[in-house]
Amino acid sequence: MIASLFHEVLYRPLLNGLVFLYQTAAFQDLGLAIILLTIVVRIVLFPLFYKGLKSQTMLMKIQPHIKRIQDEHKNNKERQAQALLALYKEHKVNPFTGIGIMLLQLPILIALYRVFLNGFADTALSEIYSFISAPTHLNQTAFGLIDLGKRDIIVLLLAAAAQFLQGYLAHPKKVPGTSKSDNPMASVGRIMIFIGPVITVWILSFMPSAVGLYWATTALFSSAQQIVINKKIHSPPPHGRDNPKTESMDSRGNQKLRERTA
Repeated sequence: MIASLFHEVLYRPLLNGLVFLYQTAAFQDLGLAIILLTIVVRIVLFPLFYKGLKSQTMLMKIQPHIKRIQDEHKNNKERQAQALLALYKEHKVNPFTGIGIMLLQLPILIALYRVFLNGFADTALSEIYSFISAPTHLNQTAFGLIDLGKRDIIVLLLAAAAQFLQGYLAHPKKVPGTSKSDNPMASVGRIMIFIGPVITVWILSFMPSAVGLYWATTALFSSAQQIVINKKIHSPPPHGRDNPKTESMDSRGNQKLRERTA
């Protein structure tokens, strides 16, 4: 039942979308069709992706304050939890947003991978809706150069470079007045900037370049989103003044906490 629902609600519509773009906007170039389909899916899911990236970026930005609260209330877990909740509320951050959004996206991502892994066989054309003009054969060559059914070193390196760019843009700027040790998530982020491309190369080395092309397009689209988010989060306050909310956040949060627990 679940498999049939997944097939009809996600896999088949995405496969038909790919074929439709291949026949129309992509000029029967499967590589361009994959790029266009990936962009369409990312636009449809833009609110979810944007919210997840923004929440993740904000969490990394306020990590020094999280660590400070944890150190100040390390012997009182109840006060620590209350102070952290006040911090999250003040910055409108939900630490579980990223997990929830990832779980919502997972079925769509799996369906896309299945389309790019299995959707190029001629037998897959039997899944095409009657109102879509189905080609007699899908040309698996992208831009007249790349066989999307096989691994390709150029696509693999492009995906790795795009993954590096995404990780670099997602890495938070250093908060003035803090050291690197104040932000453990930033330290992990610095490591992941370089580990991410290595993992990308390892995964894509077992997959056809169609998946690599999708991966690269997704990473580049995410990088563009991250640029928008970074500008929004790191833009200076009006009139060039420092943001008092960030600077006095701990003192006000602790003061409110003391008032509640007094």
